[in-house]
Formats: sequence, structure tokens, C-alpha cells
Amino acid sequence: MKLGRVVADCGGEVIHDRSVAGGPPGAIWSDREISGIAYDSRKVEKDTLFVAVAGECADGHAFIEDALAKGAAVVIGERTGQRTAAHPPLAKGGRGRGDVLRPVFILVQDSRKALACVSNNFYERPSEDATVIGVTGTNGKTTTTYLLKSILEAAGEKVGIIGTIRYLIGKDEYPAFHTTPEAPEFQGLLRRMVSAGCSSVVAEVSSHALSLKRADFTRFACAVFTNLTRDHLDFHGTMEQYFDAKKRLFTGLLPENGIAVINRDDAWGRKLLPEMADRKIITYGIDSDADVRATAIGSSFSGLSFTLEIKDGSPVTIDSPFLGRANVYNVLAAAAAAAALNISGEAIVRGVASARAVEGRMEKIEAGQRFLCIVDYAHTPDALERLIVTAREIVAESSTQHSALSAQQRPKVITVFGCGGNRDRGKRPLMGEIASRLSDAVYITSDNPRNEDPLEIIKEIKSGIINDNCFIVPDRREAIAAAIENASAGDIVILAGKGHEEYQEIGGKRSRFSDREVAREAILKKLGEQKDPGSTKDHA
Repeated sequence: MKLGRVVADCGGEVIHDRSVAGGPPGAIWSDREISGIAYDSRKVEKDTLFVAVAGECADGHAFIEDALAKGAAVVIGERTGQRTAAHPPLAKGGRGRGDVLRPVFILVQDSRKALACVSNNFYERPSEDATVIGVTGTNGKTTTTYLLKSILEAAGEKVGIIGTIRYLIGKDEYPAFHTTPEAPEFQGLLRRMVSAGCSSVVAEVSSHALSLKRADFTRFACAVFTNLTRDHLDFHGTMEQYFDAKKRLFTGLLPENGIAVINRDDAWGRKLLPEMADRKIITYGIDSDADVRATAIGSSFSGLSFTLEIKDGSPVTIDSPFLGRANVYNVLAAAAAAAALNISGEAIVRGVASARAVEGRMEKIEAGQRFLCIVDYAHTPDALERLIVTAREIVAESSTQHSALSAQQRPKVITVFGCGGNRDRGKRPLMGEIASRLSDAVYITSDNPRNEDPLEIIKEIKSGIINDNCFIVPDRREAIAAAIENASAGDIVILAGKGHEEYQEIGGKRSRFSDREVAREAILKKLGEQKDPGSTKDHA
């Protein structure tokens, strides 16, 4: 693609090499052919446009000369290196000075914004060729996107997903390296999805991505706000700054004709509403006078049922294999977005019923045991509390059905969790307090300690414990095995924090570890050996 098309409407000043040495008469810089976009100098090839971006660990401006040496035809940056500005080197691979095109340097105020702009142009503005729905919030993004995909497919559409677990193009799956990838990958995925026939794309849009402008210049038809609770404060600093990042999807990226779908039950959702007064808004909730509501909610080991009420529409009955109140909100978010896009109530009902639990999101691990084992990604105080409260509600329903049981015999909630290293430390005692207050037994263990001492993380979690019901088992495999070994019929074992992840990061090194696999192995061992429950672990 010609450079002039790639940088159209992106701003910036071409500060040198406006002409093309060795080119045809009258050739100018905008006629340069660009083969690709890169922000990592290691991925630069001949005729690449390199965007120098200042990152958390490295500054791309320090690698401009490396990019030029590898054949970059154009560099975009907020500043130039001294040598680059004064003596622009020649692109690699030519036969002589007269045959080589000189590199072009474009000076911009914001490299990240420029990266998003050129990526959108290079992939020919793919969001203009599909209905793109962005989902943001602390909890529920992944499940909401999968529910929306199922609903849209029930309405006859081919759908793409960009999200935490994997990228989906129809039925084809690809590994996900970021919830919301950098702009070139994001726009490239959108173009691949459109080329494959996807009429709709549902994308998780993380707060990091919004802060770093990865999804800028995307035309969103609809934006969904699920909720906001404490998370990522190591990156954002304060809840207000975290909210401001999420808010960008609605106030910065959603076009005038876009539709905002907002959780009215969430305090931060209500705070967002006045700022969207000039847009079309659809609200959802359980406890508020929202446009889309759930009533007559029933929850059990087998799933959910409730009445879905959409303003100005006929109520419909929802049946879902998903568990718990949190998933009622996820269904409401997906249903509200679908309604905003004029999807029929019939398709919503069929789509929700046919959706299957997302890996590591309230996922039941079943191997023939008589207790419920749930793996969930809950790694924030609010998510952990919602998860355990859901388990308590299911246990309470079970206890009601077996009122003759003694207190010792009634079902228990057993929670296994830890906290990640090199992340927000302030949430650790909060999660310790929540787990010990709401669970019958808690096994505090390691999550992904990364470069921190696992025992120091556990110590900080312990500082929040308020009940004498916690056991310290630093090895996560042993903690899961102990919790399952101590589970009885009707109990619920919660494995929280890692969800779909298939690794554990200790000392900066990743090794294979899956809560789902470890739980299944422990259950099968328990069923095979039929040991009496007991624990030899240290009590907290």
C-alpha cells in the first residue's frame, strides 16, 4: 500500500527526505510502497513502516537505527535520535546510493495514536465492514462476549471474537497473546474476520488497551460496560484513573450513532450514564429500573432460569447451564447488546440456551464425584466475593432441600485461592477477609507469584483473615488435592484465580499448570482410593 494512504488523516510532519532518491521523475515520499507495520524493531522487514513507541520496559525510539538497518522504509516517532535526524541512513539491500530509497521520518505528538491510525488504514478500515461490539469492565467480559457470539450465531450471523482465552473466526481458533492486542494485530484480526465472512465481531476491550490506544480508530457499533471493581491499580494508580480508562470506550471511541449498554446496578455504571446523555443508551440490571431486567431468578447445581424483561418487548424465559447471579448479569449484558442491535427475543433465548460455559469461568469439573468443583478466573476482591456468594446460595438451596441434616452434615463451601505477584498488593488482605468470612474452609496457596516470594504474598493475604478456618498450603497442586480430599457429598470446592490459564509463573519462569487438569486428577484419585477426609496441613 502507498505510504500516502497509510498515513492519511494521521497527522504528523515529514521532517526530512521528502523526495525519493533514485526513484522515477517526480516521485515523492507519499508514493513509497509499505509492506507492513511494526512497533518492534525485531519484526521489521524490507519496506516496513516502523512506529517508535515508548513502552513499559523499553522505548522504541532507542531502536530506530536498528529498524532502519533491517530495511524500514518509514519511521514514525515523537522524537528522532541525533544520528537519525542529521544523517538518515540508507535502507538495507540496495546496490548503491542511487538505487536505494531514503527512509522517511514522520514526527508526531503521540506515537501510540499514530500506530492505531496507520494500522487501521493499512488494513483498510476493517471495522467499517462489520458490526463491532466492544465489551469492557472488570468482571464478566469474556463470558459476555461468548454469550453474544452464541446469540448472534442463533440469529444467523458468522461471528469473530477477540478476547482473553483465544481469538475465534467463526469456528476456527487461534491463540490469544493479549486480551486486546496491539493496534496492528487488532486491525489485522478484524480484517481477517471480515475476509472470512464475519458480519459481526465481539471484542473484549481491556483498560490497558484503552489507555494505550490499541483500539483507537475502530468504529464500534455498540459498547458494553459490565462493572468496575478494584483491579490493575498497579497500572492505573487509582479507581478514578481506572474508570477514566474504561470510559474512553464510550466517550472517546464510540461514534455518535453508536449504542452504549450499561449496567445500571453498578455504581460506576451509574456514574457513566450522565456522560452519555447525547448517545443512545440501553441499561440492564436486576435491582434497578433498567431497560433490560431479570426477574424470578432460579439457581441450582444445573444452571439458571429467569424471566428476561426488555422494555417495550414481551417477557421471555431464559434457561442457561451457567451458574450463579454473576452470570445473570452476563446474560443481561449480552441480551441488552443483542436487543440494541435488533436481534429477536427468540434468537436471544436460543443463543443463551446453546451457549456453553467458558473455560475457567464458573466452569464445572465433573468426573463422577458427588460434590461440585468449580474453576474460576476470579482474581479480584469483588469477583471472589461474587463467586463465593454464588456458591453459598447454591449450598443454601441444597440445605433447604435436606433440612434434616445436622450442621456438621450440611454442605460446605471450600475455597482455594492465592494472589498474583508483581501486581496490586492492596487487594491481598481484602481477598483474605472475603474468603475467610464467606467460606467454611479456605486453602491459601500460590497463584502466579512471578518474581515475588510466594510466602510473602501469602503472609499479606493472611493479614486479612478474620476466622479460624484457613489452611496454608503454598504448593497449589497440594492445596487443590487437600481441598478435594476434604470435600463431602453436596459440598462446593472453588478453585479461584487462574481459570483458563495453563501455566504457573514462579521466579519469573512459567511451567505447565492447569487448575482444571489438577482438579480432575485429584477427584479421580479420591474416587479411586475412597480415603476418609482429613488434613495434615498447617492451620493458619
